[in-house]
Amino acid sequence: MHQLQFRRVVAALAGRCRWPRPGLGTALIGARIFVAFALPSLVLAHEAHPVAPSVAHSADERAFLEENDAAMTKMMNEMAAKPTGDIDRDFVAMMNPHHQGAIDMAVIELRYGKNEQLRRIAQEIIVDQMQEIAAMKLAIGEPATDTTPAPTQPPSVPAANVHHQGMQMDMSAGMKK
Repeated sequence: MHQLQFRRVVAALAGRCRWPRPGLGTALIGARIFVAFALPSLVLAHEAHPVAPSVAHSADERAFLEENDAAMTKMMNEMAAKPTGDIDRDFVAMMNPHHQGAIDMAVIELRYGKNEQLRRIAQEIIVDQMQEIAAMKLAIGEPATDTTPAPTQPPSVPAANVHHQGMQMDMSAGMKK
């Protein structure tokens, strides 16, 4: 039935056009309809494919891109946690890698970034996300893990042996179950 209605609409539109040959108007309307429906699909299909990685211009940029790609891949793989049936634990199991990914990317910014404002934001991200991870673990009854400073030197440089006491969290009564 829809096909019959479509043909009637096309015929009515073609009848209004005053073309030297009757088939030309119908062909032009058909071409317009085809472009109107096909073009968005082609554009969206093109955007869905990943863009080829850009060429790094320096050793630092190449290292930044490689480490950032590794951090993103690790985060995405770890976020695909198998459901346990406990919504709260599943939420924490997916959010922890998400927050850790933000920490890892902020550390990479500290290693290679030059913009002081962005470096300060990266430091804040590390602190905030570590606190969020600890709070989520405590909320589901898991112990908050000890925290150590995030290494800001590339992996090939040995980090200093620095130890800090674990983060102490005081959950307010509103956060406890």
